[in-house]
Amino acid sequence: MFFKTLIFAALLAGINCRYILIDEDYLPELIEHSRVRRQVQVGAGLDNKGNWDLAGKVPLAKSDTNILSATGMATMDPSNKLTSYGAGVALDNINGHGLSLSGRQIPDFGKQLTAAANLNVLNTPDHNLNANAFVTKNMPSIPNVPNFNTYGAGADYMYKNTLGASLGAARTDFLQKTDVSAMGKLNLFKTPSSSLDFGAGATRSFSPFIPKSSWEPAFKFNFMKSF
Repeated sequence: MFFKTLIFAALLAGINCRYILIDEDYLPELIEHSRVRRQVQVGAGLDNKGNWDLAGKVPLAKSDTNILSATGMATMDPSNKLTSYGAGVALDNINGHGLSLSGRQIPDFGKQLTAAANLNVLNTPDHNLNANAFVTKNMPSIPNVPNFNTYGAGADYMYKNTLGASLGAARTDFLQKTDVSAMGKLNLFKTPSSSLDFGAGATRSFSPFIPKSSWEPAFKFNFMKSF
């Protein structure tokens, strides 16, 4: 039922995409002369703990201002064991805005369904600022553990597509837990079809069950390729 819901959402979005003519967008890499173009994207990320994030995005339908894509993602631990995988749909607009719906399977835990939104607040040749928010329905397969939600928001800023920073926070009421992060970002190289970025910062969790939490360093390399 979980993945049938995702397929149904994708079909509905595909039917409606041809009629959507909002003057907005997401994914600047898909923009050429103020028009959205079809592009397949793949990406990989490696963090300081040795975990890998893999992602892909395949266009399904488009209008002059919007593009509907199928998405896929997976994560692996340092031993290359698959720790999660999933798929979804994303609707991106040429002004930097976007919506997405995705489902994820996590072995030994259960399933997650996430709805997310991105709003481009500022876009000039030198400055780009985005606000984002999400809500995740966690559906554990663990006995006696009920479904629960995690929700959060954040902001991302980039200067001349080279140097940036991000702030984010997420709250899980069921666990009485708040996670916060502050990261910096540096683009190491960029071509019309590929990009390599380095991010570094710190994360921290606040909870009555973690009375002595502290800031933990974090860094990550991200590579993206478009076809």
